[in-house]
Amino acid sequence: MEFEFWWLLALPLFFSLGWLAARVDLKQLLAESTALPAAYFKGLNFLITNQHDKAIEAFSEAVQANTDSLELHFALGSLFRRRGEVDRAIHLHLNLLEKKELAPQQRIAVTAELAQDYLKAGLLDRAEELFESLDDDRYRQPALRALLEIYVREREWERAIKAATELERLSGVPFRVEVSHYYCEMAVKSILANDAHTARFELDQALNANKNCVRANVLLGDLEAEAGAHKEAISTWKRIEFQKPEYLGLIAPKLLGSYRALNQTQDGLNLLQTYLQTYKLASLISVLYEATLAEEGAESAARLARNELIKKPSLNTLDQLLQARAIVETSHPQGANQDTQLMQQAVRHAIGNKTAYHCEQCGFKAKYHHWQCPACNAWEALPAEPVTI
Repeated sequence: MEFEFWWLLALPLFFSLGWLAARVDLKQLLAESTALPAAYFKGLNFLITNQHDKAIEAFSEAVQANTDSLELHFALGSLFRRRGEVDRAIHLHLNLLEKKELAPQQRIAVTAELAQDYLKAGLLDRAEELFESLDDDRYRQPALRALLEIYVREREWERAIKAATELERLSGVPFRVEVSHYYCEMAVKSILANDAHTARFELDQALNANKNCVRANVLLGDLEAEAGAHKEAISTWKRIEFQKPEYLGLIAPKLLGSYRALNQTQDGLNLLQTYLQTYKLASLISVLYEATLAEEGAESAARLARNELIKKPSLNTLDQLLQARAIVETSHPQGANQDTQLMQQAVRHAIGNKTAYHCEQCGFKAKYHHWQCPACNAWEALPAEPVTI
């Protein structure tokens, strides 16, 4: 390929055009920067240093200096919400909506901010109405997330299922676990209304949404046991082993109850013993110990506790062993050994009431297991087994 000499003549022209473009961009950038009030940059600096009160003052000053800037209004409104001054945020955004010169897209943006204000203030009806009015594609997913939160808080489970399903379709993020629990909540409501037929249908829907929904099988087993169909109840509860075996401790007492109702207590104890050997769940030890103590006596209970203590040292298991030994010694002619009783008291004092279920999302501590965290409302965030605190 031959070199074209006229390109050399064009090079200075190209450099000149590039320099001119850079100058134009620089002038535009400087013009935009100088158009922003100085208070805006002060506010940013206060935000960076976590001085939120001063940041609010600075952004308020910036808004007064530039009343046409929606971005500045939105920044100030967001600060109000973060500081808990929701009334001021609502007042700010309502004043914006009164401006007739707002373009349609700007009005939608202000409406979205006002809806967030109402949600933060707990004015759920007003927030719901505004979020439902946001039919713009840019706001559809955030609006659906907010509506889902509102429906869950108001326990409107059918609407929550619809919102979660649409949100899953739009975002690609799965909501199967949440939807299964919404169906379970509906089933609980039906059970309380003595409508077992509807409850079964809703629990089947929960399992269709999430085949690993342990809660659905727990409730289905409860329905069978309540109806006296204990074989079916046991069969239903056994499915949990193939879903999430760590939850077996939650249904262990239920299993034993149904086995007792069928006069097959020993079969129940053998099953729980198999579960214990396979999954090593601390909650199963407690259930097995109490059942063995009641069915087979203190000697068998002590033997069970001793064997488990050898496998895994634990103050709880030691407490059970000492309790069983104290019961055995009480039946002897010389009476209970005071040293055994003293040791048990010391161990029980050391243990205290130090077990709890810890939410993996927010750290909330609960004495009893909850399918939904009472603090952050996350589903299945509390582990199946309590931990020592």
